[in-house]
Amino acid sequence: MGAGRASYAAGHWREPARPSQSRPRPPQDGGAVQSGPGCPAMLALMAARQAGLDDPARLRRAERTRRVLSLELNKDRDVERIHGSGINTLDIEPVEGRYMLSGGSDGVIVLYDLENLSRKPSYTCKALFSVGRSHPDVHKFSVETVQWYPHDTGMFTSSSFDKTLKIWDTNTLQPADVFHFEGTVYSHHMSPVATKHCLIAVGTKSPKVQLCDLKSGSSSHILQGHRQEVLAVSWSPRHEYILATGSADGRVKLWDVRRASGCLSTLDQHNGEKSKASSEAANTAHNGRVNGLCYTNDGLYLLTIGTDDRMRLWNSSTGENTLVNYGKVCNESRKGLKFAISCGCNPEFAFVPYGSTIAVYTVFTGELITMLRGHYSTVNCCVFQPHFQELYSGSKDCNILAWIPAPREAVPDDISEKSLPQQHLNPAYEDAWSSSDDEG
Repeated sequence: MGAGRASYAAGHWREPARPSQSRPRPPQDGGAVQSGPGCPAMLALMAARQAGLDDPARLRRAERTRRVLSLELNKDRDVERIHGSGINTLDIEPVEGRYMLSGGSDGVIVLYDLENLSRKPSYTCKALFSVGRSHPDVHKFSVETVQWYPHDTGMFTSSSFDKTLKIWDTNTLQPADVFHFEGTVYSHHMSPVATKHCLIAVGTKSPKVQLCDLKSGSSSHILQGHRQEVLAVSWSPRHEYILATGSADGRVKLWDVRRASGCLSTLDQHNGEKSKASSEAANTAHNGRVNGLCYTNDGLYLLTIGTDDRMRLWNSSTGENTLVNYGKVCNESRKGLKFAISCGCNPEFAFVPYGSTIAVYTVFTGELITMLRGHYSTVNCCVFQPHFQELYSGSKDCNILAWIPAPREAVPDDISEKSLPQQHLNPAYEDAWSSSDDEG
């Protein structure tokens, strides 16, 4: 798979070689920026860029935004159905954005190739292999989290209700190591940017956050502060030692794992101004279980979701609740909820499982843009593919659905830009196309 290969054995870790540049993928439907008489707005952006009037990145942001706003179920794209029970977790490796892992409630793990190897317009993303029920090292109970090693496709991790975290060698499909815990494992996460540590944060039925060290094979480092089970953990993509955790006690804590005391802050939904008449506990992020965490790509903001049917956006540096109102965000999950945030768009979007649909919100204004409908049962997870602005979702209906940007519709040469139906443009899309003068 990846050019570099991670070597791992308990107590003996060798960093993988630097992966080679990903080989180019041919554009999928809607994958290329189409120019010509049919795309006057795109031509205007290209002309402004060529003349040096616009930031070179603006064209890229605008096209990414257009693609996200046009996400739809594509009749020409399918994902092979392997799981015989609900799908709890998905992860796409960040090196090439080509291989996807899925974990199911029956303990099965599947690896898919998202590349269109047939080069045909209509194709199915095939499963390369699976850790099925007959595999000697299969998880005994539900797999709650799968994650690729962030720098290489030679290794991936999985955690389960069977109280284990497993480190897998992708090439041999054998576990290189297994960490055992006293309680159910709800979530785990490896830092996407760490260069000075190889710690995996693990949230379990215990209120203690556990840190597993891939170099030493030890899991003795713990973070104490929560009062109930830890349902979600996420490392900052900006600072390699900063970790966010969400618990059933309604609290979200930020930790610096280098500090003896550990906890940097406990996020307060009231920003320290709780009303005397309020019966809500002090220093809580939600009035229910916190079962979802996701940083924005730049690490400057943290999005949290709780069983109080609320989603909140926090300044990760100050710990301040930004008070963005997303309205009611239905969340009845008793365990972790895996949602995703876009990358490189303007504005950025959050993709949140919402019953049998996926709600798409603007991160910084809270606007509900659309509801993606296609699953027949509760959606448990979704993952965003930033290279091609694609979204994949997993559900209790045993299906993984691919949401693909709609291809551009060509406009006849004799139709001017002024005659285009502007009323059909999404407001968020219009903002993304504003001039640099307006932005300033």
